Amino acid sequence: MTWDQMQELMWPATWETLGMVGIAGLASLVIGLPIGLLLVLTDKGGLLQNLAVSRVLGTVVNLGRSIPFVILMVAVLPFTRAVAGTTLGWQAASVPLAIGAIPFFARLVETSVREVDGGLIEALKSMGAGTGTIVRKTLLPEALPSLVASATTTVIALIGYSAMAGTVGGGGLGDLAIRYGYLRFETAFMWVIVAELVVIVTAIQLLGDFAARRLSHRGDYRSPLSFFRSATAKPEDTEEDLLSSH
Repeated sequence: MTWDQMQELMWPATWETLGMVGIAGLASLVIGLPIGLLLVLTDKGGLLQNLAVSRVLGTVVNLGRSIPFVILMVAVLPFTRAVAGTTLGWQAASVPLAIGAIPFFARLVETSVREVDGGLIEALKSMGAGTGTIVRKTLLPEALPSLVASATTTVIALIGYSAMAGTVGGGGLGDLAIRYGYLRFETAFMWVIVAELVVIVTAIQLLGDFAARRLSHRGDYRSPLSFFRSATAKPEDTEEDLLSSH
């Protein structure tokens, strides 16, 4: 197979991989982040302590994480067909990818939020700050560098899962590697695909590490726009910002 033939096949497959990873990553962020927060808030000693809810959420998350992805893809085929209208292609593969990533990211969110200094939360409670204020002004901002690192880990895991999805007609680079690299014995083509996946994963990891470092050194957590500004916040401004919405 010539290089031109490889490129003709790889570009569409690359966009399919990025598409399914992007959709699943967005779903894990939108659904997994609140679940991770609830795991912390409803736990013993949490701001919204409710042990029954905490146990149910924990059980669901553990169940979702314990199912191997290959088995999960098969198990949710009826749901995939109901959502995507088909069980083949990268759009359909996005469904089990999202289902697998949500509990994975939720646990990472839980770990990140638990790292926030409990003394700071208690101090805010003593000053009359409500749960919403503490979550918006303290828990999420303080955990933001770790959350970015967790999101990076999740996206990289999704790229690996997307390659598995290719084994059952999920499209993307994994499907290309199986159909050409394995079934047609185009070994060189398979290694080119592997090299591309390594480049994609490395680029995402470097970008995630850079963002986490920037966020961990900046002094203003009030807005994502402050990511692009230097850390100029004054210490005396912090208490006013924390209680400004109370």
